[in-house]
Amino acid sequence: MISAEQNDLITRIGPGTPAGKLMRLYWQPVALADELAGDRPVKAVKLLGQDFVLFRDEQGRLGLLDRDCPHRGADLAMGRLEDGGLRCPFHGWLFDTTGQCLETPAEPEGSRMCTRIRQQSYPVVERSGIIFAYVGAGDAPAFPALDCFEAPDAYTFAFKGLLECNWLQALEVGIDPAHASYLHRFFEDENPEDSYGKQFRAASAGSDMPMTKVLREYGRPQIEVERTPWGMRLTALRHLDEAHTHVRVTNQLFPHAFVIPMSAEMTITQWHVPIDDVSCYWYAIFTSFSTPVDKQQMRDQRLALYTLPDYKPRLNKSNNYGFDVAEQRTQTYTGMGHDINVHDQWAVESQGAIQDRTREHLGTSDKGIALYRRILVEAIEQAGRGERPLMVLDAAEAAQLRGPATVDGIGPKDGWTQFWQEIDARRRQGAPWARSAA
Repeated sequence: MISAEQNDLITRIGPGTPAGKLMRLYWQPVALADELAGDRPVKAVKLLGQDFVLFRDEQGRLGLLDRDCPHRGADLAMGRLEDGGLRCPFHGWLFDTTGQCLETPAEPEGSRMCTRIRQQSYPVVERSGIIFAYVGAGDAPAFPALDCFEAPDAYTFAFKGLLECNWLQALEVGIDPAHASYLHRFFEDENPEDSYGKQFRAASAGSDMPMTKVLREYGRPQIEVERTPWGMRLTALRHLDEAHTHVRVTNQLFPHAFVIPMSAEMTITQWHVPIDDVSCYWYAIFTSFSTPVDKQQMRDQRLALYTLPDYKPRLNKSNNYGFDVAEQRTQTYTGMGHDINVHDQWAVESQGAIQDRTREHLGTSDKGIALYRRILVEAIEQAGRGERPLMVLDAAEAAQLRGPATVDGIGPKDGWTQFWQEIDARRRQGAPWARSAA
């Protein structure tokens, strides 16, 4: 258990809060590139409790500005894309992607007032189907050269989903290896050949045993946790017999992302990005090491469970997450369908808008969560002192970052570290774009 004051420290991310100051030192996913498709590439976005407008101008340049017009405070998200920028419909003031005011039409002919007006703007970059923004003070850190950003576009697919809860409890489900044996337990195993695009459906690497069977029949993993230059590595070991161990490696990328295996040939890099204190988006990039991704199939699979334009889950609190008594008896442990994102959503939203950690009792299987919170508090304190926290990278550090390596596979009971590293190395050998992983 922690105190209420400590809980506030690690969960509150609005302007002026200690954790908010830390979070603003990193690149943050702000939208999918798909959200700027269409005839009017303008979108209101909320990030870290602040309101912005994201747009792509007529030349294809991205801009992120504060949402309120500096003239009279009208909503720039309703602006018109024209004449090289975004024009406020109230009085016609025009702003380019850097925030510079280009025109103030109501002023007298020849007025130079616009040259003195600048809306707050923020750096934005597009990587692998996601638009990232830096909304902190000073220069942005270097962008990390992770696998999901190094892979060609054809080998990646990006998506997101809304969660109605604080970002931290959403992240913590991803660094909790023990929960998968219960929350994501399926009583029947599908044909692994039908597993494309589905988590916990394929066979584990090095075997023909479906992940569903491993999780269902071996529910007491041995969990190893270690600090790394990017955050921490969690290894869940399920000892199958005297000769074999199932190895699943998760890498937590500080501050709020992780890399997990989806199959023998695909990984998922996922962020939990605060909208405000009581809601967040998960953003994910699926990265293939073998063949180009079937983007349409993966998009169709997910749009069956999410509604546009806000990527809200169709299964949610209002309909009990699709809970079905008969299904819980015979098909899934939760009775909430076969998509694990719904299971995670129920788990984290049912904790409340912000989990009351003064009442929790962490066990030995939660040592990854305990370590992450210690790292988080250390980073908050460093940011408060004006120091450079973990993963605020310079150019050399960003270029050197690899992988990080991950795997879900079955290998020898002893020597499992070498086993998963060899699996990852073979996977990379099949992808000419991939670099060796740390």
